[in-house]
Amino acid sequence: MKLARQISAIPLLLSLTVGLFAFQRGGYPGRRRDTYSYGGMVPSEFYWSRLQYNSGYANGDSYGYRGFGGGWAQDYPKADNLCLIALRRLTRINSPSALNVADLDSDHLFDYPWIYAVNVHTWTFTDEEAKRLHDYLLKGGFLMVDNFHGTADWEHFMAGMRQVLPDRPVEDLKDEDEIYHVLYDINEKFQIPSEVYVNTGRTYEKDGYVPKWRAIRDDHGRIMVAICANMHLGDAWEWSDSPEYPEKFSGLAFRIVLNYITYSMTH
Repeated sequence: MKLARQISAIPLLLSLTVGLFAFQRGGYPGRRRDTYSYGGMVPSEFYWSRLQYNSGYANGDSYGYRGFGGGWAQDYPKADNLCLIALRRLTRINSPSALNVADLDSDHLFDYPWIYAVNVHTWTFTDEEAKRLHDYLLKGGFLMVDNFHGTADWEHFMAGMRQVLPDRPVEDLKDEDEIYHVLYDINEKFQIPSEVYVNTGRTYEKDGYVPKWRAIRDDHGRIMVAICANMHLGDAWEWSDSPEYPEKFSGLAFRIVLNYITYSMTH
């Protein structure tokens, strides 16, 4: 049954931030690639997982950084943690496990039904990594990508995506698509900006003026990759407890991600 009311992000998240800092303990630099988890994996129906990858572009230059300070880790762990807490409060999906980082070199990749990735205009893959992500998606995995803007970012993102899924078309999702109605009925979508909006009032970055809600499907029509281009949902989650950041952006960002997770767990 769909939830009848929309999320009011600020009242919800003000009550959640008390427990946030318990997740922000040390050990970031120097840890093994597949051990950026908070409390470790415990038996769980759902694992919130952040994709770790080598970054390949910084203002057009290749630099290949994979550590915690890489582009993959932006807004982590606060944005992810607030989403995980919202998931626990607003759905019946069993998710007792703490945050996890999904490294393409780790066999734990296939333990995660859903993976979130940001700054995907900077990602690069070896042939082996691309094959593992390809296999993950075709075996039933779900990837949500976020926080990249404009024409050049799209081209860099697609360079990596074509390495992973070379023959799969990208489509624009329609408002009536099932993914927007599995939990919340989302009949209106708009551009979700980064926290830069607070000082500028601008919802776009670079030449990414129009939000793109896109997807890649498998042979059976299941969405494997959900693409949020020209937007930054991660910032909307992270800044949802700030009175300066508009609730309408955070509210939509939470409804979108909870729908995407619910879809991934039921398809």
